[in-house]
Amino acid sequence: MADAYDFSFQAIDGGDLPLTTFRDKVVLVVNTASKCGLTPQYEGLEALYSSYRDRGLVVLGVPSNQFAGQEPGTEAEIAEFCVTRFAVDFPLTAKTDVKGQSAHPFYQWAKGELGEAADPAWNFHKLLVGKDGKLICAFGPRTEPMDPAIVGAVEAAL
Repeated sequence: MADAYDFSFQAIDGGDLPLTTFRDKVVLVVNTASKCGLTPQYEGLEALYSSYRDRGLVVLGVPSNQFAGQEPGTEAEIAEFCVTRFAVDFPLTAKTDVKGQSAHPFYQWAKGELGEAADPAWNFHKLLVGKDGKLICAFGPRTEPMDPAIVGAVEAAL
């Protein structure tokens, strides 16, 4: 039976980013975009990461251009935007498809685990992975990163 540790992304600055890097941590995987009305959620994601990373939380941003072309930039442009506009310190992957036939295998697995709830309908969809690599739950794009539902799920998983 597969778990999140079976998957690997490309890092935004090149190279492999295997999810085994985050073994024994809680990981919030979020598909992101720089030109979306929800882009200010980067601020909340960074706040959540800063608040809980010492206890074992990793926020993993997965830039995707699949929703209305709202992530058109190169990896270098995306990284610069995230750092300069929102002081993002959490890891980012290279631009990745998160939906449909071309979806990254992690997202295909997640949909198989949780069904439609795990299938991103828009930017800033969130998937919470437990320390054991199992998918815990999903949160829709409009659920803010510091929402009590997310904070509570993170605290319970830690």
